[in-house]
Amino acid sequence: MAEYRVGRYDYPGQLPGLDEDLLPALRETLLRGDYVLGAAVDRFERAFAGYLGARHAVGVNSGTDALILALHALGVGPGDEVITVGNTFHASAQAVVRVGAKPVLADCRPDNYLLDLGQAEAAVTPRTRAIIVVHLFGQSVDMAAVHRLAQRHGLLVLEDCAQAVGAYSGGARVGTTSDAGCWSFAPSKNLAAAGDAGAISLNDDDLAASLRRLRHFGQDKQNEHQTVGFNSRLDTVQALVLGHKLPQLDEWTRQRVAIADAYRERLAGLPVSFQDGAGPGEHVYHLFQLRTERRDALVAHLRGAGIDAVVRYPHPIHLQEAFASLGHRRGDFPVAEDLAATTLCLPLFPSMTADQIDLVCDGVREFFAR
Repeated sequence: MAEYRVGRYDYPGQLPGLDEDLLPALRETLLRGDYVLGAAVDRFERAFAGYLGARHAVGVNSGTDALILALHALGVGPGDEVITVGNTFHASAQAVVRVGAKPVLADCRPDNYLLDLGQAEAAVTPRTRAIIVVHLFGQSVDMAAVHRLAQRHGLLVLEDCAQAVGAYSGGARVGTTSDAGCWSFAPSKNLAAAGDAGAISLNDDDLAASLRRLRHFGQDKQNEHQTVGFNSRLDTVQALVLGHKLPQLDEWTRQRVAIADAYRERLAGLPVSFQDGAGPGEHVYHLFQLRTERRDALVAHLRGAGIDAVVRYPHPIHLQEAFASLGHRRGDFPVAEDLAATTLCLPLFPSMTADQIDLVCDGVREFFAR
């Protein structure tokens, strides 16, 4: 995004050691033809599971498929209801529909923008089979509270961890204490592939074996299909990219947190607010959310100044045409609707320079000084 003085991403900054390490490994793989479920996939799965503190990580072709395959493997299907939050990316609810179940939405909290567990519990019915919590923008949900809720009602727990790789909740990394943690490594993510990629983290040996079978046409051995599966495999090229980046992730997270701290400090006193409530290690700042009643005008001002601010999720799930069959209308989830109208994302990436941080902060302050 050369037209911006402060862009949204820095892809070259994510590839230290490109010429010395990654490109030779990619060249060897391309020439050898080890393209699908190759040795690098197994290495990355083991490394990622070790990083998280999970027993297994199963690579799949996207974060969306991670949710779909996890729900399918856990037996969620037609006649079941799955509770999730109204302010999230489309895939969190789409995956529920794709396995034939019904997404049941709950509103979010106005302080931390995460699922309101009180409203989630109120939405439980005899048909409720599972709850999908979303660690939105990089901030973790209180998983201890989620598990207490789930135990009271006999629910499965899945975590949509797409935006929160490396975050902690209650001393454990997200995606490690539930029935399944579902991960996206799309190019915008904190741990990013060079295309679509995803994974499922879990601790159950039998479920992990089932997921490995499901992702590969339902087979353990070539042409011996035990079940009707999917074609959802993490390819070797993406595994090489992810394995190359994984050792850098914690340092990148520290840099993200430092930039977020600078934003909070330097924008204090303005008529804005921030996503709140995270303790140490509980926010990895995939996105830095700024909330203001003058959101659209501020976005236009920043973009005009060469700062690539962006609005994420301007339409909550219940107001999307794709989910009209749920029967919701405006006003049903007022917090999600308000956030959709008042939040924007400031640029934040680990390699941001002091000058770039100055440009962003000066741009915001100039807008409110007018």
